This record gives sequence, C-alpha cells and structure tokens, in this order.
Amino acid sequence: MTLPQRIAVILKRSFAYLHPCLYGPVGGGETADLDAIATALRKEIEYLLPDADPSQVVDAFLKRLPEVRRILETDAQAAYEGDPAATSRMEVVMAYPGMYAVTGHRLAHELYRLKVPIIPRVMSELAHSKTGIDIHPGATIGERFFIDHGTGVVIGETTVIGSNVKIYQGVTLGALSFPKDADTGMLMKGHKRHPNVEDNVVIYAGATILGGDTVIGHDSEIGGNVWLMESIPPHSRVYNKPPAPEIREKRR
Repeated sequence: MTLPQRIAVILKRSFAYLHPCLYGPVGGGETADLDAIATALRKEIEYLLPDADPSQVVDAFLKRLPEVRRILETDAQAAYEGDPAATSRMEVVMAYPGMYAVTGHRLAHELYRLKVPIIPRVMSELAHSKTGIDIHPGATIGERFFIDHGTGVVIGETTVIGSNVKIYQGVTLGALSFPKDADTGMLMKGHKRHPNVEDNVVIYAGATILGGDTVIGHDSEIGGNVWLMESIPPHSRVYNKPPAPEIREKRR
C-alpha cells in the first residue's frame, strides 16, 4: 500500500475508536484496537521522523483520544441542537459530512501539535476528498463546532475558532496576503495569516473572512456572501445590503 492508503487505514481505525456505533465492529467497520492503531502509526512516524522516539509520540497521541472523543460528543450535540432537520445525534454522526470532516480534523490536529509531518495533512485531505470541506490540521477549533451542509468550506492553518461556532457551506476563513522573505523572495512560514473567530458566532453561507489580524467578536452573526477583511466587535451583525429584485409579468 502507498503512504496515503496506509494513513487511510489508521484514520478508519481511529474513527472506529471515536465512533464505534458507526465505524467500529458494531457498525461492521474497522477494529477499534488501540494497539493496532499504535503499531501502524509508530511504523509511519519511525519512517518520517528517524531521529525522534516514535513510541513517545504515539503514546502522547493515544492519551489524547479520550479527550478528542469527549469534544466530538459536544460537536454532535451542537449539530443536533442547531439543525431542525436532525432527528438524533446518531444521524449526525452517520450522515453529516461536517461531522466526518471535524472528526478527521481533530485527529489530524493532535498529530500536528506533536509536530508529526505529512500524516496530518494527508488525513485532512482524505476528509476533504470525501466531504468537500477543507480544514488545515493546524487550525485550532473549540468545542461544539458545527458545519452545516459544508460543501466548499475552507479553514486555513492559523485560524483560531472559539466554542459554540456554527458555519455554513461555502465559508472561507483565509489569508489576506502572504509575506515574502526580502532576500529570497520565498513565502515566509509560521506567520499568523488567518482570522480568529470568538465564541458563539454564526457565519452564513458564502461568507469570506480574511487576514491574520481579523477578529470576529463573540456572539456575532456574519451574513451570507459577506466579504470581510477587518475586525468587528462582539455582538455585531454584518450583512450585505440586499438588492431590490425587479418583478415583471412573464410574456406570453
């Protein structure tokens, strides 16, 4: 198997641990055996980080899984409460692409925090290819996060999202510009490029929010198709002035 195929197996087994009702043996899926996850992950990390102790990295990842599962339960609850069409938390886990993408992200983010190369990004791209939701593993996302519908959502590497945030399809949390090194002309790494979204924010479909200095204050609403490159205070409502439609009689 190729590296992406092997990472896909690790991802499936991790999903089985986090959502055994759907992806585990109960749902006819992968085994949730943590030893199998550890063995496979240790082998990949040993190859990618020959100078590191793979066992130490894997142990740190496995110790975080119970907390990741707890946070995902809050995500599922937020989706159930936030979508009138949701009939149960089980339906959210089984059928909502946003839940799949967020699960993949939370796993990838733990490996990103441990400075594991390549694997987190491959995990995020596997979720991206399945759901159309592109979340960089470096993005920091709080509890009770809900992506409704989800297709076309893009969340950049240095984005920081608070708790109880809801976003809809087509939302972009992106970079405003990319600074370059004065000597080499190459793009500079490690700079804050993407916005911060504080607690209890709703961002409606098609909104674009750009820039590392941009902060969306808590308890705010960003309307559909808004283009925003500046910070807004808490309890704000941002929307485009709606156009006035022209209605004419249909010619016979």
